[in-house]
This record gives sequence, structure tokens and C-alpha cells, in this order.
Amino acid sequence: METIIVKALSFVAIIFGAAWLRRTGFFKAGDFRLLSDIVLKVTLPCAVISNFSRTSVETSLFYLVPIGVLCNLVTIGIGYLSAPQDRKRRAFNMINLSGYNIGCFTMPYIQSFLGPSGAIATCLFDAGNSLMCTGATYPLAAAVAGTGERSTVKVFLKRMFSSIPMDTYIIMVILSLMDIRLPHFITSFTDTVGAANSFLAMAMIGVGFEVHLDSRRLLHIGAVLLGRYTIAFVMAVIFWYFTPFTEEIRKILLVISFAPMSAVCAIFTSRCDGDVAMSCTVNSLSILISIIFMTLIMIIF
Repeated sequence: METIIVKALSFVAIIFGAAWLRRTGFFKAGDFRLLSDIVLKVTLPCAVISNFSRTSVETSLFYLVPIGVLCNLVTIGIGYLSAPQDRKRRAFNMINLSGYNIGCFTMPYIQSFLGPSGAIATCLFDAGNSLMCTGATYPLAAAVAGTGERSTVKVFLKRMFSSIPMDTYIIMVILSLMDIRLPHFITSFTDTVGAANSFLAMAMIGVGFEVHLDSRRLLHIGAVLLGRYTIAFVMAVIFWYFTPFTEEIRKILLVISFAPMSAVCAIFTSRCDGDVAMSCTVNSLSILISIIFMTLIMIIF
């Protein structure tokens, strides 16, 4: 338990340390984009390659891909039903209740505690999650908001395959199924670069950490967060008691259930003419809440 708490506090220290450095001027607002590019295009893919290279993928784990899709569909549906009289609020809830921050938060977290097998299971869930939160969720919310932006199959596929983490997932799954192992000089390189993923991902979150609290937004912020973690609790119960996976995989699903909201929520909220400041606040607060829940799960289970 002491090891888990120390690791969790280390993550918190990195996040708040980076946030403090931004306030002192060491980091600028634009550095968030730079750090996110490094994480998503360099360190995260390297970490994925290293984890897949260390262990084989069990066929049963591929069920995690549709589970990732289903979790998003449930949260989108609840967001749609939550504000029947207000299209803008309904679209906001569809975006900000759904999506899981896997690559930039949950994967580094699980990798630190559960190693390569845990990271692979998380990657497979994220494959389904990414299909929704970077491809399908936004056009659904845009249609509800009435922004009228057209989305086609071509646009959807372009978003999917222009994502370096998604491309890495696909390639590594194919290589694993074909039982092809990468040469040692490649995995040695990815081990070195991927080792920086957890630190850079937490630093990125700290640089982008934003909280805008005022009386006009508090009630809606509280409602979104309460809804999000109530859904997480229900899903966690279902995953733990009603899925046929091993105890280790069910534990990973418990942790994923309480993952923070997707990092793209604020971007899509802006495109739907929503309250971006409130989306950033909900997203940042969800990171702090998720750290607490995810750490408790690691301790209890």
C-alpha cells in the first residue's frame, strides 16, 4: 500500500509542479501543445511498442475494444438524455460526460503499477475508446447542437489513421498475432524513450491544468462530475461482478472506469460553440478526482 500511495503522490507532485512552473513563467501556455505532441507522437507510441514486445496478447483481450466503444456510447446516451430542453447543454454533456483519457493519463498510471500486461489491456480498451472520442462523438454532438458541420466516413477514417497512437496499436496487435518480434535494437530504443512517457504525460497535464470557478458554472460543473463518476461506479460494479475476465483484467477495467475525461473534450466543446472554460475546468477537476479513485482501487483490490 505504501508503494502505491508514494507513486500516486509522485504523479500529483509532477502535475502540481508543472502547474506551478507555468504560473512562474517557466512554462508558457503554448508549451502544452509541444508537450502533448511529444507524448502522443513519440513517448506514448514507444511505450506501447515496448509493452507489446514484452508479452503476448491473449485472444480474450480483444473484447476490450468493443467494451471501449460501448462505454462511450453509454456516456454519450446519458449526456443526450440529461438536458432535453437545452440543445447546447445537451451537446456539452454528450462531449464532456464521455471519452476516457487513456494515453496521456491512464496508460502511464496503469503501466507504473501493473506492468506490460496491464498496459496492453489498456491499449486495447483505448482502441475502442479512440474510435469514439476522436471520431464519432463530435459529429453526434454537433448534430444535436446544430452547428451543422458535416462528417463523412472519409473524415472519420482520416481522423483514425492520422492518430499515431492508434496506428501503433494496430501495427503492434498485427505483429503480436503473427508472433513477430521486433529486433532488440528497436525495443532498446523504445524502452529508453518510453520510460519518459509517465513523467512527460503528467507534466503536460500540469501545464494544461485550468480551473475557472464561478457561481454561474458551479451547479453545471457539479452535475457533470457527479454524473460522470456515478456512471463510473455502475460500470465498475458491472465489470467486477459480471464479466468473465481474469481478476487482473477486471481490476484494470475498474481503474479505467474512473479514468479522467478525454483531453479532446475542450476542443470539441469549442467546435460546438459550447463553454470552453467550463469544459477545461471539468476536465482538470476530473484528473484530481480520478487520481483519488484510481489509487483507492489499487489499494483495495
